[in-house]
Amino acid sequence: MPILKQLSVFVQNQPGKIERVTSVLAENNINILAFNIASSGEYGVIKIITDKPELAYKKYKEAGLTAYLSEVLGIVMQDKPGGLHSVAQLIAKNSLNVENAYVYVPKSRKKAMLIIDVRDLKAARKNIAFDKKLKSE
Repeated sequence: MPILKQLSVFVQNQPGKIERVTSVLAENNINILAFNIASSGEYGVIKIITDKPELAYKKYKEAGLTAYLSEVLGIVMQDKPGGLHSVAQLIAKNSLNVENAYVYVPKSRKKAMLIIDVRDLKAARKNIAFDKKLKSE
């Protein structure tokens, strides 16, 4: 169960902002692995997993964008009906409060990954990693 580095880029909710955020990555040969946008009125947060998170963070700062680099938990799950529900049951069983989440499905489609942001990342990783139900899937 990997701990991943996630970029959060804070932008105004306006046309052209996605292009600006993605251009920094494209110009620096940084590949996007997962991408999520959440907006609230005039502002939004773009959450991104890349193949080079530290470089992406540095380039965002150089470009004058407000960015934050944090760790999130990647929970591997089955890419089939009920796969997310099985993981949701484990999260509930371990009383984890998920603050943000989105799913990443690799091209192979053999497995998927739920990306979750929780306050106590290490405890969440430990509790879920030892759960027999997740290991059997």
